Amino acid sequence: MELRTALTRLAFVAAAVVALVAPAAGAQSGPIYDADGNLIGTPFVPPPREARLTEEKALDLALRDPKLRDWVERYEGRKLTKDATFEEDDGVWTVKVWVPGEAGQIVEAKVDDASTRVTEAWTGPQVAWKMARGYDGAFGRKINDPFVWLGFCAFFLVGLADLRRPLSVRNADLLALLSFGLSLLFFNKGQVFTAMPLVYPPLVYLLGRLVWVTLRGRGRPTRPVWPVWLLLAATVFLTGFRIGLNTEASNVIDVGYASVIGAQRITSQGEMPYSHMPTDEGKECGAADGDGYVRERIQTNGRCESANGRGDTYGPVAYLGYVPGYLAFGWTGKWDELPAAHFTSILFDLLALAGLALVGRRFGGSRLAVTLAFAWAAYPFTQYVSSSNSNDSIMPALLIWGFWLVSSPPGRGAFLALATWAKFAGLLLVPLWASYPRGLERPAVPRLVLFASGFLLGTALAFWIFLLEPDPLAAAGVFWDRTFGWQLSRSSPFSIWDWDEYPGYPDLAVLQGALKVLLLVSALALYFVPRRKSPLQLAALTGALLIGFELVLTHWFYLYIPWFFPFVAIALLAPAARRRRAEEREEEPPAGEREIPELVPAG
Repeated sequence: MELRTALTRLAFVAAAVVALVAPAAGAQSGPIYDADGNLIGTPFVPPPREARLTEEKALDLALRDPKLRDWVERYEGRKLTKDATFEEDDGVWTVKVWVPGEAGQIVEAKVDDASTRVTEAWTGPQVAWKMARGYDGAFGRKINDPFVWLGFCAFFLVGLADLRRPLSVRNADLLALLSFGLSLLFFNKGQVFTAMPLVYPPLVYLLGRLVWVTLRGRGRPTRPVWPVWLLLAATVFLTGFRIGLNTEASNVIDVGYASVIGAQRITSQGEMPYSHMPTDEGKECGAADGDGYVRERIQTNGRCESANGRGDTYGPVAYLGYVPGYLAFGWTGKWDELPAAHFTSILFDLLALAGLALVGRRFGGSRLAVTLAFAWAAYPFTQYVSSSNSNDSIMPALLIWGFWLVSSPPGRGAFLALATWAKFAGLLLVPLWASYPRGLERPAVPRLVLFASGFLLGTALAFWIFLLEPDPLAAAGVFWDRTFGWQLSRSSPFSIWDWDEYPGYPDLAVLQGALKVLLLVSALALYFVPRRKSPLQLAALTGALLIGFELVLTHWFYLYIPWFFPFVAIALLAPAARRRRAEEREEEPPAGEREIPELVPAG
């Protein structure tokens, strides 16, 4: 009995030891050596998972999926190359289909070996472009929640609509601005071929409205619905909500991440961002993602950094604008929370809102000031930019402040230059802004010189980073190759212009080329016409040129809507101004008369 009791106790102790040691051994990730370097333990490696399906069966299951089958049928009569590879770790088959020529790979799918279900099915642009797959919250996280998005829409519409006249033009304008959300809905579902065509009707409508405002020369009469104090309270509430949404429920996309890297390169490494972005060519120093891709690599500076090799395609101001955020919050080298990006997004969002308030106060009094600030705070696509933490609010913020200084040629020129060297679309505005207010008259020459001086100053403030390089002239060549050189030849499925590689879609290259020429000619012509430009006309034409630019872009995205939104808001929300008697008599004002810069009666 004593022997049995001792054996029982020994067995119990042994079982306890095994229970404690087994989890540690299961978690063991590598061989164990003693102090002398002798091998004393090896990790437990489960045997490879054997596939139940064959390659032929996996291919058959994938290509029976309706989405994949319909897409492959578009290439009927062309030679197809098919492949199915079993991934032992996940128990999943990866199925790929190629066709000869530019199209290349046309299908990628995942088939679960155990359940035989097709778990992922990507076709056309979704194969090469993950952002075309409609991943939930990939851009902006919580802003895509229907309740949040529709809440912004409701604020925007109720706060600005003419509720007394439901069929008014003002309400049509607001609905056009919100209708981009329908396209975004399909984009978020991965339906690119439905989403992109829906962008062009509101763009064309808004372009037509801005041209009409320019020809008319004044806004539309409106009767205020809400008191100023109520709109102001709503603006303050929305501003706080926007900041909270950014800090608590947003993400940083590659655009914002690239800008943080650029700020670090300029500030800490003393080099320009161009050709100095972290790549995926160095030694791995991080874990692989679900696709087996390792983003974190040892860079030439010796740091372990997350790769973003094509992050140097923007203007220098897109990186310089992030320097304050980087100095305040730093950067770990990883694509993590990136507080510097959040800080910068919130900063330029607030600068745009404050700038619109100042523009409204200067040209229309307190009501227009609050109306424009409210419009920015309530418009869902401005929050879409903030929640994506991209750098797309920098250009409009700088343009707004340049418009506020419109009567100062050097100030106007400097801010236009800074905006241009954040996003290159600003180059189209140079003739228009240089000609304000009377481009052809002889007194315009000193103003033009002052404007050019301001533009050169802004350009110098942007491009001083070339001096960080041993050869500034060579640095300029690298800048051109990495920005204009790449973007001018860029292909993309995020417009209707580059779909000719997909069966069933026309080649629109000739039409796109003709529209580009028309846009450039129009931008140059606006230096001469209208001969005299009011602030309202300047705002309308600024918005029109930016919309025209986006109409012909090969790579378009929803983050670009706030580029033109402030000037659409100024042109369409400003009430009609009282005409001066000289204008009513169709007389020219005296040559020495001071220009009246009002959009509407100030007060």
